[in-house]
Amino acid sequence: MIKRALISVFDKTGIVEFAKELDNLGVEILSTGGTARKLNEEGIKVKDVSDHTGFPEMMDGRVKTLHPKIHGGLLALRDKEEHMKQAADNNIEMIDLVVVNLYPFEETVKKGVSFEETIEMIDIGGPSMVRSAAKNFKDVIVLTDPKDYPKILDKIKKEESISIEERKELAKKVFQRTSVYDSMISNYLEKEEFPDSMVFPYNKLQDLRYGENPHQRGAFYKEPSLNETSIVNAKQLWGKELSYNNIFDGDGALELVKEFKRPAVTVIKHANPCGVAERDTIEKAFEDAYNVDPMSAFGCVIAMNRPCTLKVAEMTKGKFIELLIAPSFDDDALEFLKENKQNCRVLEVGELESSNKGYNMKKVVGGLLVQSREWPDIEKVELKCVTKRKPTEKELEDLKFAWKVNKHTKSNSVVFAKDNTGYGMGVGQMSRVDASIIAKRKSQGRADQGSMSSDAFFPFPDAVEAAAEAGIKSIIQPGGAKKDQEVIAKCDELGIAMVFSGVRLFKH
Repeated sequence: MIKRALISVFDKTGIVEFAKELDNLGVEILSTGGTARKLNEEGIKVKDVSDHTGFPEMMDGRVKTLHPKIHGGLLALRDKEEHMKQAADNNIEMIDLVVVNLYPFEETVKKGVSFEETIEMIDIGGPSMVRSAAKNFKDVIVLTDPKDYPKILDKIKKEESISIEERKELAKKVFQRTSVYDSMISNYLEKEEFPDSMVFPYNKLQDLRYGENPHQRGAFYKEPSLNETSIVNAKQLWGKELSYNNIFDGDGALELVKEFKRPAVTVIKHANPCGVAERDTIEKAFEDAYNVDPMSAFGCVIAMNRPCTLKVAEMTKGKFIELLIAPSFDDDALEFLKENKQNCRVLEVGELESSNKGYNMKKVVGGLLVQSREWPDIEKVELKCVTKRKPTEKELEDLKFAWKVNKHTKSNSVVFAKDNTGYGMGVGQMSRVDASIIAKRKSQGRADQGSMSSDAFFPFPDAVEAAAEAGIKSIIQPGGAKKDQEVIAKCDELGIAMVFSGVRLFKH
């Protein structure tokens, strides 16, 4: 039997309807501040918390619910005689239901307001009340999610008991919410890049049908503070539910296509690009990127950095594409895809924005590897030509293009490029020679007189020889090997221009 409820919410979704029903049932409602005003305006009888405690709200609202008459009414064990006697001796009345949600600290951080304004949005009373109620879930029902209002209200109206398991589930939501809330505050205040203790808050977006393989379970979570253009913030316009692999490959495709200022398209398969092209129009970029390796593109993920037009949509006909990503989709293009691509998922990501903020993480058994996300801008990297022949302006353009693609390929890797097209991706190999041989085979002669990027230095000249056999005329690599001079000499012998970037591009 619910006799007394405490309601104090920032998000007022559904609260008026909920409170009206409680009022009609004769439940005494305690409330504070804006919530009390809102309920009063709606004709709902409300007792102000200050009247209940006998203490005024003070210190600009920082102190209003932090009082024994509130927390005693929440924490007292009803079946413990000593607790109830102490409550009676101190005029503490029991509170049976708590409906509270917290100040939106994470939304405040996103707005970029001043430090002082952000600190004021740290909720103290709210977390304290819900934690007290959640600790005593056997005696107190605690609601922090408006989605739970209808179910609980229905049971209250029917005078049905709310089971211990249901109460425990509501309490679990409290501790999940407050742990995320506290971690957001901690991360906001943290100044060290890698502190002694790290907590990463994530909220579940959806359960997945399965993980990387059908025998594995999976779910998709979002980092609350992320504002960057990403798969996480995308809007699905069409198609089946995203799979684990769709999301992972989609992230890789989108991150790669962000590299380019001109219209560009990338085709991803198993986390690696099998075709990349930058052109004057998005239609030409799509056509040329897909045609780099149509066999590998079967069942691919495609991302573009310009709106998807009807002409681009029409180019997808007859192609098995798992996922299509674009900043936006023209109305006729989306209509075409809905009519002709039943099995293709369509994601709209909005205007492309890149950021080097945050972390990349890899899970290992019993631990977590964490690293920063930053990458140097190739336009700002000081490139050092180490060979007798210098790259031409056209070769230099292709070297930079290949370098950008190379950043997003699994090591060991090399990329063959020509005319702003990634023609040969040799990726995920144990030796750089094998990577070069695969790139040569994939390029099918189209990279002749083209450029090559290597994600790490050449330990021996053999990979240079393999590249020369494919007709490569310029190479970009980090440099720094013991046998750099032998590698440089081989380039001079073969008439290849080589530049050192000083930047390794390992990606595991």
